[in-house]
Amino acid sequence: MDTTTVVGAGRRTLGPVGVYLPLPFTSAPSIDLQRKAVGRLERAGYRTAWTNEVVGGKDALVHLSVLLAATQRMAFATGIANIWARPPQMAHAASALLAQAYPGRFVLGLGGGYPQQAESVGRTFGSPLATMRDYLDRMHAETWPPAPDTAYPRIIAANGPKMLALGGEVADGVLPAGLPPEFTARARQELGPDKLLVIGLTIIPDTDADRAKAAARDTVAARLDQPWYSAGMARLGYSDDEIAQVSDRLVEATVAYGDPAAIAVKVREHLAAGADHVTLMPSTDADFTLGIDQLEDLAPALVS
Repeated sequence: MDTTTVVGAGRRTLGPVGVYLPLPFTSAPSIDLQRKAVGRLERAGYRTAWTNEVVGGKDALVHLSVLLAATQRMAFATGIANIWARPPQMAHAASALLAQAYPGRFVLGLGGGYPQQAESVGRTFGSPLATMRDYLDRMHAETWPPAPDTAYPRIIAANGPKMLALGGEVADGVLPAGLPPEFTARARQELGPDKLLVIGLTIIPDTDADRAKAAARDTVAARLDQPWYSAGMARLGYSDDEIAQVSDRLVEATVAYGDPAAIAVKVREHLAAGADHVTLMPSTDADFTLGIDQLEDLAPALVS
């Protein structure tokens, strides 16, 4: 299957709107609760669910195999599978097996993680770009027995211009997160029409507009403490004062907050800017069941 065909299949698999399972990094809800949760989301009309991964605690691909078996039609994707969690050949073999077992229901998202994650498995982090390029290249190294001959979409986490360019060159697309629609438009221009562009959109569902805005501001302020994020905002034209003061314009651009109609507006902005798919990212610090309740409540405004 050529790249264009894989990308087209990926678009059909994902649909325009998906959900990020609100799984905390510090603990995990029981798998029975998760099975029930994805069943609820599938019945609500969502076509795709995404899951996180660090290193240890759970294997994202095993996790998705369980959730795929618990649903009928829903697609699942890794957002992201950490490259330090498994060798590249194993990532390919597991992904190809899932794609073979559940045709049209799996997308692999990969990310480079952090230096401490590389150190935890006895590896050197090195250059993020060179490391990701090497990982993608080695995914298709010869193995015995060979992996299933089944194609599946591969995208990489990319919040900066260099990783975005790499995703356009050697993967089927990219997954940036926490960025405004103007970044989405630039990313589409950079990628061209033949790559997948998945956007991770932070959501704060709350019918109390003032409370929702305050929570959104806190979320953005925490991100701006990270130099790479504030530098990205500056590249997009936000002034030093806007970044330092966490301006209303910056908050409005990067977080979808408020009632379902307000969140739907922000989703449509990213789709209009060139996104193929927007995945809704609720807080992973809140209760898992509350997060699922919120996603279920949002579905009528977002799922057609």
